[in-house]
Amino acid sequence: MRIGIIGGSGYTGVELLRLLSVRDDIEIAFISSRAQAGTRVDALFPSLRGHVDLLFSDPDQVTDAACDLVFFATPNGTAMKQAPALLEKGTRVVDLSADFRLKDVAVWEQWYGMEHASPEWVEKAVYGLPEMNRDSIRDAQLVANPGCYPTTVQLGFLPLLEAGIVDAGSLIADAKSGITGAGRGASVPNLLAEAADSFRAYGVAGHRHLPEIEQGLATMSRANVNLTFTPHLLPIIRGIHATLYARLTQKVDLQALFEERYKDEPFVDVMPAGSHPETRSVRGTNMCRLAVHQPQGRDMAVVLAVEDNLVKGAAGQAVQNMNLMLGLPETRGLQQPALMP
Repeated sequence: MRIGIIGGSGYTGVELLRLLSVRDDIEIAFISSRAQAGTRVDALFPSLRGHVDLLFSDPDQVTDAACDLVFFATPNGTAMKQAPALLEKGTRVVDLSADFRLKDVAVWEQWYGMEHASPEWVEKAVYGLPEMNRDSIRDAQLVANPGCYPTTVQLGFLPLLEAGIVDAGSLIADAKSGITGAGRGASVPNLLAEAADSFRAYGVAGHRHLPEIEQGLATMSRANVNLTFTPHLLPIIRGIHATLYARLTQKVDLQALFEERYKDEPFVDVMPAGSHPETRSVRGTNMCRLAVHQPQGRDMAVVLAVEDNLVKGAAGQAVQNMNLMLGLPETRGLQQPALMP
């Protein structure tokens, strides 16, 4: 299978290369970067020496490349302009930006501050959370890969909302992400001396991932939801930890509910009762680890969810979607254990 990557000079791009370059069933036809065009990939990313023997291409010069599937690892607002030309040729696309995630174009334009360039493809796009949409992903031409926070939060709430046992109008997500969630661009708040030995919330008044999460949660619950979502910046490189709160409306064995819902999911691990998952237990993997609690036996369900924001939260989930779209085993290339320590 011939694969292309548009926008390969960021953390998501190098993570895609790490996962794909060791596979013998995938040929990386090109990887593009406007800023790095003509530069050897392994000059920018020495970790890929001996694995990737390519130069970065100019993204304007790759639309004629014959590929089975193309990843867009580009800033918001790019894929909506460039992907349609590939889609109209029959090339399948996985977009890792937010361009096709929200079904309400007006809501997308409100949160992302620009006019959508290809609203006709928004309706056709399939939201790429395999645990919800596996069958639709297999047949999709365009998959909107979920955001990092939305993946963790939705997988944590999914069993509760599907079962209809919580108050969907008072959900709370207290989530923390490592610094790579902000991307590879230079920024004073992301400098080591600014972010290390510190901890802070951000986007409390409204984060762009909120409408994406609420859209998914409403689909699960088949009703309107009300989510309070507060993201925080952790002084770590990789990882997301989300603590989720939902008020129970029925008595139920929460551990059994979660284990049953995810028993056949290769990349969701429901840990034993009483567990407290750590971000380091998923570093470098496509796994989301969950633990569910009911403190003091009261009416509040507390779900702890961890993932690597660059893998299950981005590139790994994109490869999982690619596998489904191309008829390959879903877990291929994604079963490596976590990096420890």
